[in-house]
Amino acid sequence: MSIKTRVLAAAAALTIAGTLAAAGATTAGAATPSCGPDCINVFSKNFGTYHNPQFVLDVQQQAIKVGQPIIMFRQSNADPAEDFTVTNEGLVSDFFAAGLVSSALNLHYGNGTAPPVGYDHYAFEDEYSPYGVESGLCVGVASTAVANEKVTLQPCGVSAKTVWVVDFLDACPFSNPLYFGEAPVINGSDTNFSHPFVLTYPGNGYPTDTPRPQLFVTNLTGFSQSGNGISCGGGSVVGPNSNQLWGATAGVLP
Repeated sequence: MSIKTRVLAAAAALTIAGTLAAAGATTAGAATPSCGPDCINVFSKNFGTYHNPQFVLDVQQQAIKVGQPIIMFRQSNADPAEDFTVTNEGLVSDFFAAGLVSSALNLHYGNGTAPPVGYDHYAFEDEYSPYGVESGLCVGVASTAVANEKVTLQPCGVSAKTVWVVDFLDACPFSNPLYFGEAPVINGSDTNFSHPFVLTYPGNGYPTDTPRPQLFVTNLTGFSQSGNGISCGGGSVVGPNSNQLWGATAGVLP
């Protein structure tokens, strides 16, 4: 099965459904009108909700350039630096079949035999698409993920460095929490399966700080792969830090 067939239309439908289900209210979108319903807006649990993401993923200074830093910026439907599309979306096993992730990653998060057996995680590439025009550059890391590796624009579809795995075992609900709740996202080049390297916002940073804090990857906090870290019904929450939990909305919404 080719991951090329899994386009953002499916993701957008899931996102909108998840947004409406989250509270039955409309959400301010971040994408420009040119990008429209094909755009995905990733926000941090630290700063926003499905009602109001407030700050979303942004390419610093709008530059279409390998190595350009990924930051967060206030949501706007006039800022092309916030336009991203999910070019490839599928399961980890799909990306393994396409030669984009390692057998070790597939063993742990795909259809391999490592615990937890039977959980083939969702995975995707997030492509910078200012005004809806795909740039060929995706959110990723320049080298194999290690602690404190900065997140930048990198060529799409070349390696696991631009693949992100939705860690639904550390999220709520378990279906595809990026669209229906919040979840950590593991970089596809990860080699640490006990404490995987996940997308992280600086703990002491705020999106309006100058200079703008840059996203990075570091080890997942809390109970990695426990399935017990997030409270679905309120009450005590023991699990990943909020700066490692992410959600997404789609398109330009009223």
